[in-house]
Amino acid sequence: MTALLDAVAAAGDRLVKASGGKITFDPRRALSRSDDLRLGEPGLWSPNRNSRLIECRDGWIAVSIAREDDRDLVPAWTGASFGTDPWEAVVAAAAERSAGEMANGAIALHLPVALVGEARPMPPTRISPGNARGERVIDLSALWAGPYCAGLLAEAGFDVVKIESPLRPDPTSRHLPALDARLNGAKKRATMALDDPELIEAIRGARVLVTSARPHALARLGLDEARVFRLNPGLLWIAVTAHGWQGPAALRVGFGDDCAAAGGLLVWRGPKPGFIGDALADPLAGMTAATLALETLAAGGCGVLDVPLSRTAARFAEAIA
Repeated sequence: MTALLDAVAAAGDRLVKASGGKITFDPRRALSRSDDLRLGEPGLWSPNRNSRLIECRDGWIAVSIAREDDRDLVPAWTGASFGTDPWEAVVAAAAERSAGEMANGAIALHLPVALVGEARPMPPTRISPGNARGERVIDLSALWAGPYCAGLLAEAGFDVVKIESPLRPDPTSRHLPALDARLNGAKKRATMALDDPELIEAIRGARVLVTSARPHALARLGLDEARVFRLNPGLLWIAVTAHGWQGPAALRVGFGDDCAAAGGLLVWRGPKPGFIGDALADPLAGMTAATLALETLAAGGCGVLDVPLSRTAARFAEAIA
């Protein structure tokens, strides 16, 4: 964990520099949902018990089962009967199948499952040079990574508006109010249907858009790249996703723990891997996105800033290897 904290501290120095010294950064606090980083012994279960590392016939996968919808899909994935404990069903199926078979079957059902170590460090992003200016940030993201990015931009002095759907509000304020205050306390907040024409007008006048949904879900709401950049050519769109903004990876679902495992951000004790923190891909992606955004904004750049959780985790795993 010490090596990771050192790498995060170095990344934090770059973030603080990009903000002109406006951001205060504590690496231990950045990696925790609470004010203190408290970790148990690395193990097969994530600290929040929503994710688990599972051994297959020829390797390991990371599985997250946090949502009721995911629990309901486990029988279709594993072939187990309804009523079987979902974790018991996954462990039993994995013992008989390859890691690739298990991962591919889960991905087809849009379950948050990844092969351990499958991701590679972040690729270059699609940013165009320019001289765009502005201070307004529209934050449509939820949970941890995207809101953390937008919260850091607020700390750096940008005018950030967090817009939530009345049908699917960000659950963080309900489940983790202290984290919500840390991520979103410096933002203005508004409730608006995500297909409301007023949202399009807000994006038209923004300098930055932060999202954490998959591109096809946003496109269904009228927020596809072609339309958005036609309305606002100077926009910087920070797209935080599980595995990437383009290609087949853009369809995949993932959370901080399984994406950390996909990036290889684990500890190995003999033949067994273990989680080394709580949903680490989330805060790492959030701070990385904010750093890249601040550097791009300072240069007047625009375009899509593609920040996948899994590939961000892979970059930090490579740094501490």
